[in-house]
Amino acid sequence: MPFVKPAARSCRKDPGVLLMVPVKAIDSEHMRDNFSSHAGNYDSYASVQKRVVELLCSKMTGFETNCGPLLDVGTGTGALAAAILCSEPKHQLAVMDIAHGMTRTAAQRLPVVSACDGDARSLPFSDGVFAGVVSSSVYQWVDCLQAAFVEVSRVLKPGGVFAFALFGEKTLHELRTSHCQAVAENNKGRSSHVQSFPTLTEVSAAVGGAGLSCRDLFSTMEVEYHVDVPDLLRQLKQIGAGNAAENRPRGLASRRVMQLMMKMYEEKYRCDDGLPASYEVIVAITEKPKL
Repeated sequence: MPFVKPAARSCRKDPGVLLMVPVKAIDSEHMRDNFSSHAGNYDSYASVQKRVVELLCSKMTGFETNCGPLLDVGTGTGALAAAILCSEPKHQLAVMDIAHGMTRTAAQRLPVVSACDGDARSLPFSDGVFAGVVSSSVYQWVDCLQAAFVEVSRVLKPGGVFAFALFGEKTLHELRTSHCQAVAENNKGRSSHVQSFPTLTEVSAAVGGAGLSCRDLFSTMEVEYHVDVPDLLRQLKQIGAGNAAENRPRGLASRRVMQLMMKMYEEKYRCDDGLPASYEVIVAITEKPKL
């Protein structure tokens, strides 16, 4: 990568500070393999993720990010990077993803960028090398947001902008509620292992705890409609967005729980447009304080 040097360091952690944001046990290896193996299918099925890119780009308009190189964390197939280059073709841009299949796809799509594999929890770059860091639909997969945001602050120049969008706690609430109810009814004393997502309060606390100032922070809902529950589950599988919780059971549930979950989902949520799947999108535009 021509404008950065790899930094041999791990993610900074201060247990006394990081306890303010709950840690989610994410199986990062499982997540990486899921996304890497579905890189070829991703763009055909990731309709919500494409709308999130458009939303984030609209909120970045007017913010100064052209005074140095940019980093796209968790670039996926490079949709956000492509949108940035479309509006600012002369940007120096680095893209990074934990899933090699995604990194390779983005590099093929955007031959002008520098690309590497890397983990959002421990960015492989030296301190203060980027004028801006951007990310879309990634940080919901990170165990501890504050530790990851500390890494972003580390690689940013003073005054640099960190703009990101992630999926919040209301994401797929229809699916999660139906599954929890089905598990409770069929397995007394057991709880659902469906993965949770961060709250707006947790995101705000992580931003502040990383020493970043917030210019804009809000959440909004995106809704997709499906023919039935299997159609929704197939779409999630095709983009690699499976359950990445470490304590997940094999498969979503037993056949009995699955059947009951689908029945509850249909009865409670079906409407004239079909079966809704809601996504809470949390968007933040933040800045590293100037010296």
